[in-house]
Amino acid sequence: MIMLEASGLEKTFILHLQNGTRLKVLRDAGIILRAGECIALTGPSGAGKSTLLRALYGNYLVDTGKILVRQEGQMVDIATAQPADVLAIRRETLGYVSQFLRAIPRVSAVDVVAAPLLERGVASDEAHAKAAELLGRLGVAPRLHVLPPVTFSGGEQQRVNLARAFVCDWPVLLLDEPTASLDPANRDIVITLMNEAKARGAAMIGIFHDSFVRDAVADTVLRLEPAKEDI
Repeated sequence: MIMLEASGLEKTFILHLQNGTRLKVLRDAGIILRAGECIALTGPSGAGKSTLLRALYGNYLVDTGKILVRQEGQMVDIATAQPADVLAIRRETLGYVSQFLRAIPRVSAVDVVAAPLLERGVASDEAHAKAAELLGRLGVAPRLHVLPPVTFSGGEQQRVNLARAFVCDWPVLLLDEPTASLDPANRDIVITLMNEAKARGAAMIGIFHDSFVRDAVADTVLRLEPAKEDI
């Protein structure tokens, strides 16, 4: 079953502080992602890998093209959807792992991880128990669960970020360097989490600069090339 289908994506950035210089990043980009499949994005720096992920999540508005995501049995175009619809898709269908956790002062790690479950209406006790279990699985000591991640190391913050991403059974998951800043032991735990998600039918697109991770989780590799400017 197709869970996400994007086609004809174009994205140009206008650098207003550089005399309006136009920088084309995506040209006629597209992808088809099915349930239980993981696609790895590869290509040189500047080819638009992170831009494509952010466009699929709706963080970047594309110039042209469609981004269809299966939401409650229907394909919804994120490129043209209303903000409330995009938020509903993010709450119920589309998960995202960035390279860095946006740590919020005075919010504990366990609260950060439990938040997506609470937004879905899961009872607080259940949400926090599952959050604590996943933090423990990722090697975050129980004494740290009640502390704000803003005080954590980069690797610890990334593990909180990952726990937040995997605490829900997302139908579609976007991953931007999910194992960055992790030691080999925690990298292997994340590989297991990704393969468990695939086994239950999650569809994933990721950027994995670590070839070991890519080989362990990806079914298909999609190479992007830098967009050529119009002549």
